[in-house]
Amino acid sequence: MTSTSVVLTGASRGIGAALARVLAKPGVRLITLARRTDPELQAYAAAQGAALTQIDADLSDLAAAGAAADRIAAELPRDAGRYLLINNAGTVHPVARGDQLEDAGAIAAALNLNVGAVMLLTARFLAATQGLPADRRVLNISSGAGRNPNPGWGVYCATKAALDMYTRVLKQEQGAGGARVVSLAPGVVDTDMQGAIRASDPAAFPALSRFQDLHASGKLSAPANVAAQIAAYLDRDDFGQTEIDDIRNYD
Repeated sequence: MTSTSVVLTGASRGIGAALARVLAKPGVRLITLARRTDPELQAYAAAQGAALTQIDADLSDLAAAGAAADRIAAELPRDAGRYLLINNAGTVHPVARGDQLEDAGAIAAALNLNVGAVMLLTARFLAATQGLPADRRVLNISSGAGRNPNPGWGVYCATKAALDMYTRVLKQEQGAGGARVVSLAPGVVDTDMQGAIRASDPAAFPALSRFQDLHASGKLSAPANVAAQIAAYLDRDDFGQTEIDDIRNYD
């Protein structure tokens, strides 16, 4: 019997890559989604005794996201005691002030990845696990940007705010006997996304210096440390009671 079945998006970099390694352990069936597969993760999971399936998909393309969701539904075992979906994939792009947001393709890709793909994957995950005698949990990796405005991040802030509201709606729909859902901000983490933020045009992103200072002063959290905190959070008995949360509340 598989003790835990985990679906994790954005597993090739940053928090997602670190989470994949924390979660890969005996008795776990891990299904990852990313733009590319990771041979090192495959070897690591095998050494840890975890069953791993890697699906390469561009989740900013909703047709590809839907196809990936169908494959996940087919890959999920029916005998797990616990099912976890971690919607981690996301993008901060495009970074631009509201009067300069003119790249329709970039806007659509961000909306698709940060919100649309989450909805598609969650729908198929819930349908595939409906009625199983198991604990079901959905964790959406959000951001403080969805709760506090940042000039230049109109798209990112809006999509993360949408993710938070979607989580609140989902919690009400699931009720007391359904899947437990949380939208969790992970804090400021030293990932490739942070590198991209620090490379932003200061005219497009006025808060640039604050993020540069956080990096220079060593105040960014390490992905491995945050991944360990998130894994512990997923195990909490009270998971889902606070549906809009921040991992920094549990330092």
